[in-house]
Amino acid sequence: MIKRVEIRDARYQLESGAGSDAIHRDPVYSYAVTNLIDDSGITGTGFAFTLGEGNDLVCKAAKFYADKLVGNDIEEMMSSFGSLFNRLSNEQQFRWLGPHKGIVHLALASVTNACYDLWAKKRGVPLWKLLIDLSPEQIIDTLDLSYLEDELTRDEALQLLKSQEEGRNKREKIIETGYSGYDTSIGWFNYSDEKVRENCKKAIAEGFTAMKLKVGSADSERDIRRANIVRETAGDNVKIMLDANQQWTLPNAIKICKQLQSIKPYWIEEPTHPDDILAHKTLADQIAPTKLALGEHVPNRIIFKNYLQTRCAGFMQVDAVRVGGVSEFITISLLCKKFGVPVVPHVGDMGQLHQHLVLFNHISVGHEALFLEHIPHLQKYFLDPVIIENGVYKTPLKPGSSCDLKP
Repeated sequence: MIKRVEIRDARYQLESGAGSDAIHRDPVYSYAVTNLIDDSGITGTGFAFTLGEGNDLVCKAAKFYADKLVGNDIEEMMSSFGSLFNRLSNEQQFRWLGPHKGIVHLALASVTNACYDLWAKKRGVPLWKLLIDLSPEQIIDTLDLSYLEDELTRDEALQLLKSQEEGRNKREKIIETGYSGYDTSIGWFNYSDEKVRENCKKAIAEGFTAMKLKVGSADSERDIRRANIVRETAGDNVKIMLDANQQWTLPNAIKICKQLQSIKPYWIEEPTHPDDILAHKTLADQIAPTKLALGEHVPNRIIFKNYLQTRCAGFMQVDAVRVGGVSEFITISLLCKKFGVPVVPHVGDMGQLHQHLVLFNHISVGHEALFLEHIPHLQKYFLDPVIIENGVYKTPLKPGSSCDLKP
């Protein structure tokens, strides 16, 4: 039984230039942390990700949600978590502040993720193991499918999961082999051209076969120059992704993306405002076959549904510390599977939680395990940081979701 809750505002300064992009020039990587402590002394830890200011507001909202869970048994709660998630996300005191977005939804993500961590720890297994061992019916009971009925009913979601049982044994080999990471830290926005070049060489030496460059400069020639530096340094066989972090207007995006096509990017990420679904559709049609990667700032399953319906996304970057936590992540993953769009998460959690979800996505949902973003800047603050060797994520084996932070 959950006895008490603790909320923590955790903020971490980064080294000079790290984490910078076209919009966020001096971020402070921060977590609104929820700890759920049960009567046996086990602590479930979850968090949402912010970039500094306002993290305290997310913490205040998380306390509001978490207090409602005191006195509940985690097994009973998770057996019908979809219904609980629906009630909390539509809480009448907070719904006006969303709905299902912003501070209140980030807070719900923190609390939801703590629930999943506590559940896995109570069972003594890593989160990925808990999730893949659940039956399709049990998985569906943890999800809120409301507002999706036009595309994904409960019965359809159930059939989708059951249809993936064939071939599952083969996909479980990923537990032993691991899967690739891609290096986001080669090309932060504030890095000099020479540092970008040096970081490319370092990433290749460390075994990475994919990497990402931040673009979105006021001078587009800077973006083109730096993109060519990465391509020339990395060679033709390395996947290169370009991330504008929502900087461009649609006319600028069309013009600049066409120029950047010369380096053959694997994807172009967040080219314009994340709420402008139709602009992304227009851009995707204009620059085909170059694909767009979207979702880092998409807050909920309904907007993901709309993006999928317009068929403008080549990759979906749903983030379990941005949407309403693990439950909504899985819901969106099922939607993406129906539409045939790969899920390649954004890692506001630095990959700690998402390393579990990539395994679940591959084994239980049948998604291809393309790769997972790797950002190492907060590794030293975690009790059990992700392990990546020769560019490959290693399977976490300790109970829980790997989200425990050092005191």
